[in-house]
Amino acid sequence: MSTHLAGRLVGWTSAILILLGLADLRAQSPTTRVVFDPQQFEQVAIKQSSAQVKTELSREAAAPGLVLSADGGPDGYPGIELTPKTGTAWDLSPFGHVAATVTNLGAKPVGVHLRIDNDADWQLGPTNSESVYLDPGKSGTITIIFGYSYGKKPSYPLKSSAVVRMLVFLNKSAEAQSIRIESITAAGPAGEKPPVDPASIRIKPTDGYLFGGVASFELTHRVVAKDGAEFAAANNGKSLQITFSKPGQSITLMPVQGAWDLRTGNQVRVKIKNVGAAAALPTVRVNSAPGSSDKAAPQSALEPGQSTELVASFIPAVPWTGVKDASKTEWNPVAGTGTKFISDAANGVTFSVESGSGGATPVAASFVVESIVLAAPPVDVPEWLGRRPPVEGEWTQTFQEEFDGTAIDLTKWNIHTANYWDKLSHFSKDNVLVADGKAVLRYERKRGRHNDDPAGKETDYATGFIDTYGKWVQRYGYFEARMKIPQAPGLWPAMWLMPDRGLSAGEQWQRASTSNGAMEFDIMEYLSRWGVYRYNIAFHWDGYGKEHQQTGTQTIYVDHDRDGYITTGLLWLPGQAAIYNNGKLVAQWESPRISSVASDVMFTHVMGGWDNNALDDAQLPADFVIDYVRCWQRKDLASPADGVKSTQPTTAGPTKPDAVKP
Repeated sequence: MSTHLAGRLVGWTSAILILLGLADLRAQSPTTRVVFDPQQFEQVAIKQSSAQVKTELSREAAAPGLVLSADGGPDGYPGIELTPKTGTAWDLSPFGHVAATVTNLGAKPVGVHLRIDNDADWQLGPTNSESVYLDPGKSGTITIIFGYSYGKKPSYPLKSSAVVRMLVFLNKSAEAQSIRIESITAAGPAGEKPPVDPASIRIKPTDGYLFGGVASFELTHRVVAKDGAEFAAANNGKSLQITFSKPGQSITLMPVQGAWDLRTGNQVRVKIKNVGAAAALPTVRVNSAPGSSDKAAPQSALEPGQSTELVASFIPAVPWTGVKDASKTEWNPVAGTGTKFISDAANGVTFSVESGSGGATPVAASFVVESIVLAAPPVDVPEWLGRRPPVEGEWTQTFQEEFDGTAIDLTKWNIHTANYWDKLSHFSKDNVLVADGKAVLRYERKRGRHNDDPAGKETDYATGFIDTYGKWVQRYGYFEARMKIPQAPGLWPAMWLMPDRGLSAGEQWQRASTSNGAMEFDIMEYLSRWGVYRYNIAFHWDGYGKEHQQTGTQTIYVDHDRDGYITTGLLWLPGQAAIYNNGKLVAQWESPRISSVASDVMFTHVMGGWDNNALDDAQLPADFVIDYVRCWQRKDLASPADGVKSTQPTTAGPTKPDAVKP
């Protein structure tokens, strides 16, 4: 048989197999499938994202692949979309991942991104994505394990049997970029999972013990001694003896791998005894990669034989303080304020010793650490809480909602609005409950239509929403609520203020704009992955587009009262904002950019957020409980913008100027 005839027969056979959906253009091994390479260029359709992008196929033996070049320009994600020419989707169900091999042909580093899609509602986010960053001339592989994204974190449960498109794209750039896509291959076993990174392991202390109790020294810890400090097991491994001989020494006790998950507490309590020959002052702090807790120490040096309990609180002694007069985005606070400690990634407890009264560390200062326990004791709130603002002044109460009765008061509150947040939940009157003097926004798995509208979008999760938009607003003052936040993962409840300029301002997007002197105040914004003792506060202004500015912190740690509630308030004055929890100042900021526009009060309870985890249906329903909402105004700050704007019992605020008469 001639080589020419043999080649034709091979070509015909491959074509028939492709049409029958029984094989690729070329032979595959049982564990891999080539989706794209230079020899299969004709089997995929390629679409450029814009005229800024050009493609050229190279079948040269030394550098085969598809060259993707992007001129500098406005395209946010210059790249290409690949789809199968035969059929509507790739069936990759026998495999566990897709891998793309790429090379940076440009003169500067480049970020290359791979995304694979299902054909589903875009609001569900039916994609998986991963990236690689390459220096000039370097090659790398982007691997997407089905169901994982962005560093192989759990993501959308992609159906590998119905991959409708693959996208390869670059970051936006004013300069030219060029890469070569050398292959895209499906491989690995079906149901593949990412390898476990030891650093990602989180250990939850049994009965709260990081050390002591059930956590014996030999079995569950690593110890690092710095600059000549010494340590040894004591009491048959039940205690840790630590010895210091000069300033600057420290000893850090760590989990055996990964980090501790301390989300169920807001402090670590350490029982320690001085077993040395001289009085000494021990200190302790809890560490995480971003930062540590404040250092804890006894009020005075421990005498030989004396024991004490040190309390390393996650709540910083100096509240977060925003950079004064800042008018642009700034996430770093004033130095020495707030905390960067992350309680679900605590990687060590560090001991040291302070200088003695003579200015020198005692020689051979030695202690026995008997136990280290996670705790969150409830606190007694101050008598004035809920009765007045936290600062002096001539104050008048302007809004009071005790949630008496059996239904939400629609003359004060709206329960319907657009869902701008998670897109997967619908707001329903049935999920705004009032009983026993409390409002409950209940999140549950329940099929229904948004805003109880027969024409509304239908989703699988129902939740509650309330705000005072169009009914009550105030500029400046003190805004306080007593709340109990849910523990189920994946939730995003919040208390916040949004601008409401009134009916004369126009459409809702104009009335509620955070531009032109207005601002979004996030008084308590909680991602339930963090645990109930931590939340976010933030200030957003100048819209949500390219001019958007913001400041705040994700590490507000707080106490709970004896009933498990937090009472959180915003003190809003001209050029000043301060946030309190259970009567204690937790954040403050001074800036001329702080809002001067009257705002309404809002409570949301949606899913998701920027640093959350997936919902667990088994832990639903989950309730966001609001005991009361109370607001005050200082006499000298009162203005015609304040107060009741409508008492019509409507379920939604007006979206057009003529929708509701004042």
